[in-house]
Amino acid sequence: KQIINHFTDNDLYTFTCMYYVLQKYPRAETEYSFFDRNRTCYPKGFDVLLREQLEHLAEVTITDEEREYMTRSFAFLPYWFINVFLRGFRFNPAELTITQDEEGHLDISVKGKWWSTIIWEMPILATISELMHIINGDDEKYDAEAEYAKSLDKGRQIWRGGLTLGDMGTRRRFSFAHQERVIDALMQSYHEVKDETDGQCGRFTGTSNVYFAMKKGIPCLGTMSHQCISFEEIVSGVFECNYNVMNKWSEVYDGNVGIFLYDCFGDRVFFNNLSKRMAMTFSGLRVDSGREEEQVDLIVQKYKQLGIDPMTKSIVFSDALNFEKCVKIKQACEGRIKCMFGIGTNLTCDTGHPSCNIVMKLSSCQINARKPKELCVKLSDVEGKEMGDPEEVKVYRYLLRNQGKN
Repeated sequence: KQIINHFTDNDLYTFTCMYYVLQKYPRAETEYSFFDRNRTCYPKGFDVLLREQLEHLAEVTITDEEREYMTRSFAFLPYWFINVFLRGFRFNPAELTITQDEEGHLDISVKGKWWSTIIWEMPILATISELMHIINGDDEKYDAEAEYAKSLDKGRQIWRGGLTLGDMGTRRRFSFAHQERVIDALMQSYHEVKDETDGQCGRFTGTSNVYFAMKKGIPCLGTMSHQCISFEEIVSGVFECNYNVMNKWSEVYDGNVGIFLYDCFGDRVFFNNLSKRMAMTFSGLRVDSGREEEQVDLIVQKYKQLGIDPMTKSIVFSDALNFEKCVKIKQACEGRIKCMFGIGTNLTCDTGHPSCNIVMKLSSCQINARKPKELCVKLSDVEGKEMGDPEEVKVYRYLLRNQGKN
């Protein structure tokens, strides 16, 4: 069966970043590379099955319904981008290179114009995850009724715990069908708990998946991604890249899509580079690595140093979350700063079967075809989450060695 059937079965940040690229770097050339943090040995022939699936995407185009929904819901994206550019956009399988070694490890790269290659991340990851569960026979053991009941219980726990939370689980989901059931269960449990508590409960903020947001009539969540900062480092250097992305992003979106993902080169270089103007422009920050309670302290402290009331800002947490972890983080934020949560794998792949730990990251880029190719790096505040050539990572660690927290 074809796994990806809808053009907007993708996270909102894919489209916000795509438009940003068209505005700021329309001639940029990039390469994305696949990283499997578990070093999974995939079954023999998996690369062939994966390519077959991804080649189907050449025939998947945006529908009138999807365009009308995006035009109506995303005022920050101009009419021409949705109804001219995306209407004419086609996935290009020629950009893909997929191989598998004798041990079964996958090697995947996507090369081409940045505005084109950027759309592949989510479909590749979601396809690998679902295809692996099919090949392992996990789908044959899947009990839809039991899984829905489990998601309902999880949802009730979330809303009674007072959490403001949405689904961010497209990339490593068990399946398209399971993600839909999880969203349905979150919606049902939210309305149940809201009624029984007279509204004194958490809040369901929706899903990052554009297609499901459209079909379910719920909010669509989206921030921006590491790739924008990783690319900008090549343009303006590691000490200025965060500030320059914030500046360029605010020029493109004029205060909309205002949650900034700041850990691409660690928290220290970001907080040393955060100005009051940028802090005022963005509505909040997204924490995707590091110890969350420590990050809360750093963020609150920085806002206060800049003369900003932290309670006017928000933090979005998204790093390997579960309910218990979210409750502890919420307690650390209570009365200090607003907090929201985006849960992925623990919602959309919590089926009793091993989940994938896979990402697609920007690995090299050129500002335009005449410029030299540069290697891209993503660091992190968590050991093992850095991406890039090991020697390049060492260089950046050395450059940032004297960055103190303030």
